[in-house]
Amino acid sequence: MSNTIEISLRPTDGTLLDQHDVLLLDLDGVVYVGPDAVPHAAEALRGAVRAGRRLGFITNNASRPPETVAAHLRELDVPAADEDVVNSAQAAADHLAGRLPAGSPVLLVGTTGLRVALEDVGLRPTHERHEAVAVVQGFSPDLGWRDLAEATHAVRAGLPWIATNLDATVPTPGGPAPGNGLLVDLVARAAGRGPDVVCGKPERALFDAAVQRLGAQRALVVGDRLDTDLQGARTAGLAGLLVLTGVTGVRELLAAAPHERPTHVGHDLRSLADVHPGVAVVREQDTVSASCRGAEVTVDPHGLRVPGGEAGPDGLDVLRAAAVAVWAAADDGHALTGDDLTAGVRTVTDSLRRPG
Repeated sequence: MSNTIEISLRPTDGTLLDQHDVLLLDLDGVVYVGPDAVPHAAEALRGAVRAGRRLGFITNNASRPPETVAAHLRELDVPAADEDVVNSAQAAADHLAGRLPAGSPVLLVGTTGLRVALEDVGLRPTHERHEAVAVVQGFSPDLGWRDLAEATHAVRAGLPWIATNLDATVPTPGGPAPGNGLLVDLVARAAGRGPDVVCGKPERALFDAAVQRLGAQRALVVGDRLDTDLQGARTAGLAGLLVLTGVTGVRELLAAAPHERPTHVGHDLRSLADVHPGVAVVREQDTVSASCRGAEVTVDPHGLRVPGGEAGPDGLDVLRAAAVAVWAAADDGHALTGDDLTAGVRTVTDSLRRPG
């Protein structure tokens, strides 16, 4: 006997902008990549503001202070005030300020954004590990061996160690590059232990702070990473839109773990103004079938098939159906892997259509 359910990807009653009052936007890979705006991002966000929606920019990148980030956004014609930017450096500084006396010296393993965040809460950044009472580590493209060695010595000596985030990569115009998580891992391997606290996404502290600061009642998280943005949205109990302008592609989406899955998928930020469909799933013995409007996808022991390949208004309906079918199969203990997953990714990728 078969049963029909809806899982994970949710339909909207109207557009995403109709359903949410505040957008909590990741930056790298969503709004910009390096110095340049993601195509259509600025126009879409100006449209959201005209529709009365508030924008918040939440980022794990602790290398720049909020006012610098906001100025960069305004240069790209994105409406942004300094107070709209919430980053993991602020979350880490707040954590330390709640546990250390004012003026305490903290070993800074990072750059300007983290230094400013520490100073803003009354702590004293230092590069002298012998006087430090804690270590805080955030992303900087200029960190060198000596910085990491100092951090390692301080951590091995037993100082509390706070990491702003564990992002393995950061998007760059040339593709993904090493992120703070890999640099934290270097210190962890050398010191023989991991950080005591991680303050950035996917932990919910950053999302809770943004919701409170912006007065959100129905916030939508928008991101390009499953393991930070979308996992964080689920952790914080918020809806999550995955945009395909950053590090997550078809393969990563199909292989998403339950705690990483988005509630909506779009090519880019123009999808904020779209009505999003749901996906219906039918489980029958060892076969899972999913349909999204005119798209149909089946996953069985022979792999992934697309009996109905209508791309839909935004060109993503086959992807939506495939994602939910693969997720349902995985949840039933029949994950698509190896060559079957590769063939499925190729089939779904060939179905994608981008709006003009």
